Amino acid sequence: MEQVTLEGTVERVTYYNEENGYSVVRIRPTSNLSLWSAVDENGLITVVGYLPELNPGENLEIEGTWQTHTNYGRQLQAINVRQVAPATVEGIRRYLGSGLIKGIGPKTAERIVGHFGLETLDILDHDTDRLYEVDGVGPHRVRLITRAWAEQQEIKRVMLFLQSHKVSTSLAVKIYKNYGDAAIQLVEEDPYRLARDIFGIGFRTADQIAQNLGLTPDHPRRLEAGLVYTLNQAADEGHVYLPRQKLIAMAASLLEVAEEDILPAVERAESAELVIQDHAIDIYDENDAPDSAVYLPAFYYSEIGSARRLRMFLETPVSRINNEPQPDWLMLIGQAASQSSTLLTGQQRGAVHGALTHKVSIITGGPGTGKTTTLQMLIAVLKAAGRTFALASPTGRAAKRLSEAAGHPARTIHRMLGYSPARGFLHNEDDPIPADMIIVDECSMLDQFLAYALLRAVDARSHLVMVGDVDQLPSVGAGDVLRDVIASGEVPVTRLDTIFRQAEDSLIIQNAHRINQGLQPLFPDSAQDFFLFSIADDPERAADLVVDIVQNRVPNRFGYHPLEDIQVIVPMYRGAVGVSALNERLQQALNPPGRPAEQRLGGRIFRVGDKVLQMRNNYDKEVFNGDVGHIRSFDMAQQEMNIVFDDRLVTYDWLEAHELTHAYAISVHRSQGSEYPVIVMPIVTQHYMLLQRNLLYTAVTRAKELVILVGSKRAIAIAVKNNEVSKRYTALERRLLA
Repeated sequence: MEQVTLEGTVERVTYYNEENGYSVVRIRPTSNLSLWSAVDENGLITVVGYLPELNPGENLEIEGTWQTHTNYGRQLQAINVRQVAPATVEGIRRYLGSGLIKGIGPKTAERIVGHFGLETLDILDHDTDRLYEVDGVGPHRVRLITRAWAEQQEIKRVMLFLQSHKVSTSLAVKIYKNYGDAAIQLVEEDPYRLARDIFGIGFRTADQIAQNLGLTPDHPRRLEAGLVYTLNQAADEGHVYLPRQKLIAMAASLLEVAEEDILPAVERAESAELVIQDHAIDIYDENDAPDSAVYLPAFYYSEIGSARRLRMFLETPVSRINNEPQPDWLMLIGQAASQSSTLLTGQQRGAVHGALTHKVSIITGGPGTGKTTTLQMLIAVLKAAGRTFALASPTGRAAKRLSEAAGHPARTIHRMLGYSPARGFLHNEDDPIPADMIIVDECSMLDQFLAYALLRAVDARSHLVMVGDVDQLPSVGAGDVLRDVIASGEVPVTRLDTIFRQAEDSLIIQNAHRINQGLQPLFPDSAQDFFLFSIADDPERAADLVVDIVQNRVPNRFGYHPLEDIQVIVPMYRGAVGVSALNERLQQALNPPGRPAEQRLGGRIFRVGDKVLQMRNNYDKEVFNGDVGHIRSFDMAQQEMNIVFDDRLVTYDWLEAHELTHAYAISVHRSQGSEYPVIVMPIVTQHYMLLQRNLLYTAVTRAKELVILVGSKRAIAIAVKNNEVSKRYTALERRLLA
């Protein structure tokens, strides 16, 4: 097939796949007049292929072959692509104004190119001091542009090296930002460090680079990196460790080598302190033979540290709550209940008394069982006795809810611990939280790392009260802390199970408890707050209906705002009714292109007004995994976007966009700790592998006023009947019992 060469300007990026770089780009030809017969009515040619991440206005030289797509017509299939400097004044203006160079937005680009014309790029290369000649370009902007232009040239050098190893432009920029001018040298020395050092670059990308650089499949460095990657993948699924034999089998499968090759790699990785093997805890392989647990060091030390701290609290008799003279707690509980005209159940009185008399205690229970009232009484008693306390939750939204319910300020755990990017957590064993009692809500969300940070910061003489619903899904991060501590039997637990009369009127609460008991939820004709849109198991139709419900039906019938009040919660990520597909469709429906400003970042299109979710803890910004915000504005010149989280405005560099995803639809796990006026949840048998009782229960309990399920009763029945809680490899329970 004849190969042709085309030079042109990027007019629009129609599609870009961040994972593999596959793109659909609209190009306006600037050379090779013989190809102009292939342009459409807008003077554009469609180019497809695996391309670097591009911006409108960039100039390309493309080698490729023609193909005809059955739906989209004639396209140029790119084989080789080279980014070239534009040759016209208009091309230079669009190139500089595309957002490529920090400090140059469309207006500044117009002023610079208007002043220097075709000399612009040469001046940027050799004499940036002449930028002072341009009206409106002051010293600060000249310094910014000079630095950004020099950086861009170095990025191009790094990019050429990395593109030869099939690395996308966006990843190349991240690599350069992380390593600077030493990027090529460091990558050549150890390509696997990319997976360790840079969020967004996984083992597979690093492995591809390593193999392109000539590392053999059984190279020791590759095997050790594969082990670490396997443990990290397991942590992403909630496991704190992996049994040694399971780790070896999984790593061998990943690396496509024999298990015999992995055995010495485990020992080498341990010698290099990349992993820790623990032979002390009793675990067995699938054949009931004794096995050892293999940890990443951070998980090992956080788990043994958590067990040690909890054991220390339980064994320390001195109490800041019960120092002399010791109050009459039962009398104070009665007075607090009487003053607030609250009728406490025996369980609630016991929970309050237990928190006051035990160094560590747990209060658990489902919706409508009085956890909030119990906390209010506990706080009232502490105030009456003149004792100090601190309230916290894992997420900002959960902390806000706790503060409103308790009538006392509550913070995220991170803020309570005083996290500083430079110093880490301010409060620890040497500087504990200055409070007689620490009350932490939504403890089902506590992962192993956060639990250890919390436990380190609690004074051995203080009391710790852990509150949460143990029947919900476990934490997004590794560990199953609340369930493990309860299962150990070492800590007093009060399980509230009385549903109060006012809660009985809510079908949401009734059905949540029915689901938790393994019973099918009720859908009476008289329902006001719990509905099922029953359809055949057709994912495409379910997706259509979800969009219609969010965009039209709920707002029109109930008056809820589709962005502010309604949250779509989904069991899985893939498929027509998965998180990814629904986010695309809901963005198109609720925030379509045209009116709002938009920017393509990391393969996604972000628009002003978009609902977005933070995917990792960012301590510098004080934004944490699961926080949801709205995009307020873009600054094209500074390559930044401003996002509102609750009442705070947070600025993101475009290179940080990989920390964000759209939040029109989120997973059930991501919804933990939050409450929404309305939740809409598709539930179809396509989700079969993920349909579990605690998943459906968690989703339903996120709604305050309205639940709408879209799917089939068969899928609901599958979830309700499946009470197999996914077993996580954790050893906190055993360590507490040791």
